[in-house]
Amino acid sequence: MTRYKAKILTIDDEKSVCIACKKILEDAEFQVDYTLSPQEGIEKVIQGDYDVVLLDLRMPEMNGIEVLETIKQNKPDVRVVIITGYATIQTSIEAVKKGAFDYVSKPFTPEELTIAVKKALEDREIRSENRYLKEELTRMYKTTKLIGRSKAMEDIMMQIRKIAPTSFTVTVYGESGTGKELIAQAIHEFSNRNTGPFVAIDLSTLTSTLVESELFGHVRGAYTGATQNRPGYFTIADGGTLFLDEVSNVSWELQGKLLRVLESHRIRPVGSDREHEVDVRIITATNQDLFELVEAGKFREDLYYRLNVIPLNVPPLRDRSEDIPLLATFFLQEAKKRNQSALKGFTTEAMAKMVSYHWPGNVREIRNVVERIVATEDDDLVRVEHLPDVIAGNTPTGADFGLDDIPETAEELKIAKREIRERLYAHIERHFLWKALERAKWNVTHAAELVGMERPNFHAMMRKYGIRARE
Repeated sequence: MTRYKAKILTIDDEKSVCIACKKILEDAEFQVDYTLSPQEGIEKVIQGDYDVVLLDLRMPEMNGIEVLETIKQNKPDVRVVIITGYATIQTSIEAVKKGAFDYVSKPFTPEELTIAVKKALEDREIRSENRYLKEELTRMYKTTKLIGRSKAMEDIMMQIRKIAPTSFTVTVYGESGTGKELIAQAIHEFSNRNTGPFVAIDLSTLTSTLVESELFGHVRGAYTGATQNRPGYFTIADGGTLFLDEVSNVSWELQGKLLRVLESHRIRPVGSDREHEVDVRIITATNQDLFELVEAGKFREDLYYRLNVIPLNVPPLRDRSEDIPLLATFFLQEAKKRNQSALKGFTTEAMAKMVSYHWPGNVREIRNVVERIVATEDDDLVRVEHLPDVIAGNTPTGADFGLDDIPETAEELKIAKREIRERLYAHIERHFLWKALERAKWNVTHAAELVGMERPNFHAMMRKYGIRARE
């Protein structure tokens, strides 16, 4: 099985130093080349694919700072570690300002050199991943504000593009915090109503005495405190889209009035004896199963069928963990716009912890966690120690595997075991793919070789979890 080895180039006019670096780093399983000529070193870097360059500052043919500047101009992603026998505060500061990652002074120990190179490689991988995530976010924002590269999110985006041009009523199902309102906004943006208003209202926040007035409006004197005519949300959304969140909370009486509006496209403000027509597309959302409510006698069957013309199911974040890096990066960038922060991204370890966490609060929870970190930390990267204990500790719970209740019978226990087994295997398989692709720098052929699989089989597994290559 072939294992990818990072490529290191040493540029130093002292051959003994070059040989020492080669031996130390090859023992640490790196691929190492060297040259005594700074000019030849520049050519090797430009023409090659080196990850880290070890560079002497004092060479007779060319000054090390000049070599550093040329390398950074042509290959900005290459990490340069200065090695010098003349290490001073002034020279090291100058080198770092010019783009060097770090420095080690001669004579150095094998451990010092190896640690410096490993840190440079880690920084390169982290910066590359964070840059890729930012590019992905920019690409997604050109078409929709929905964030995700998982198969589940791709399917949702495809459905949105199909249903948006129609006038059918849509009901979005999903757990709290999954982004149902963003999906409703995307449907509106892709529809021929996108020049009209998009109005969102959370029905769970309105009292039963106010919800009818809020939806349909009222006339002066309709009730105590109604000192003037006021339009409702249906009127405000005329010509556009009205998003009714948590529609399952509507009273039985109001359900009947909603049904009438959907069938007649006419509303009557509270206290008025006149109706007027409205042209509104309705999108509703709920975190409950409306059909179960119908069977329980808590939701009108006729209204259910009017609302459920096109059902759209949003999976919880725990079932699309490959979307977590993009979401975390997006919320980090958004929070930085509102706060002065030095944070540039996430370490590999911190992101791995976030990906493996089950996120019971879904997208809303990950946003809150990231915003809290931005507000309280002044480091350059989000590290494991910055994460909440429940995420950093990553203690497994039943919720990690979709197990909401403890089984009460032997048959339920058997079903729970099977479900946990399936979810755990899927969780491991996703991370197996992710880790292999990261080690292979997202080269699918190389990743398949690393894990000992045929490329078609590896690629099929990637498609299964909606993971795409970055070539």
